[in-house]
Amino acid sequence: MSGIILEVKNLKKYFPVLKGLVFMKQIGLIKAVDDISFTINRGETFGLVGESGCGKTTTAKLILLMEKITCGEIVFDGKKIDQQSDVDLIEYKNSVKAVFQDPYSSLSPRMRVGGIIAEPMVVSKTFSHKEIRERVSTLLDLVGLHPDSNNLYPHEFSGGQRQRIAVARALALNPKLIILDEPVSALDISIRAQIINLLRDLQNKLGVTYLLIAHDLAVVKHMSKKIGVMYLGKLVEVAESKRLYRNPLHPYTQALLSAALPSHPDIRQEEIILSGEVPSPLNPPLGCRFHTRCFNAEAVCSEEEPILKEVEENHQVACHLIKI
Repeated sequence: MSGIILEVKNLKKYFPVLKGLVFMKQIGLIKAVDDISFTINRGETFGLVGESGCGKTTTAKLILLMEKITCGEIVFDGKKIDQQSDVDLIEYKNSVKAVFQDPYSSLSPRMRVGGIIAEPMVVSKTFSHKEIRERVSTLLDLVGLHPDSNNLYPHEFSGGQRQRIAVARALALNPKLIILDEPVSALDISIRAQIINLLRDLQNKLGVTYLLIAHDLAVVKHMSKKIGVMYLGKLVEVAESKRLYRNPLHPYTQALLSAALPSHPDIRQEEIILSGEVPSPLNPPLGCRFHTRCFNAEAVCSEEEPILKEVEENHQVACHLIKI
């Protein structure tokens, strides 16, 4: 079944900054996510990239209902998640799961692997004990672990195996969307390809949709059908993966790609060095938020905020210098 499974509309998340010991006074807002919109098609992977602190993980937390939305809408499977009944919200939470960055801290060290994977099914109260045992065995096999692993503890596994356990737990309730928040960045380079290939194989077998959050552009390119580039709470470019890597339009995207390792050692590429530091989200620059570091900035860039607009088919960019 094709079509859009997740639609994010004008999403905002502002965190108040307070000052004072007794009488707290708000002195500003951290605009962690500031008016972003994107869609994810069913059975595909949408990659979200950008420097640390750009708002990627906050976006994931909003979709997972771990943070309250300041403004905007999230529509999942045609339903607005802020207008759903308690029963529908439970179904939503069962349909949207996550695999986090660190397999060492995301698994309880006091629980056996079988219990960790079974926990979502136990909480849902819709499976018998026999069904849970069979499902745990099936999931372990699906992620490439021996069924006997269910009696072991997380510390008895390697980092890559722990991440396989985390993937199995996320799949327990047959979710429609899995948010992958830096799923391989804590792993050795030799193990990363195995986990990436596992995730792709599972997507092909199960038809699950991924929102992939990463700063490793090689991982995003390998897995994503479509990519959104974030800078200081804003989406600055959204395009299909092949198009974005072949023809990045926004200066920030160009700088990110120039700093990434080439696909082949013989390929020579000029690295773009950005000046200055990323501005504070508490006091972002007026106009284009990237203009203070942009190598092509003009006067208009510091005066007017660019709108994310489609400049080519399936290619959006927020830059005054790109003409339609």
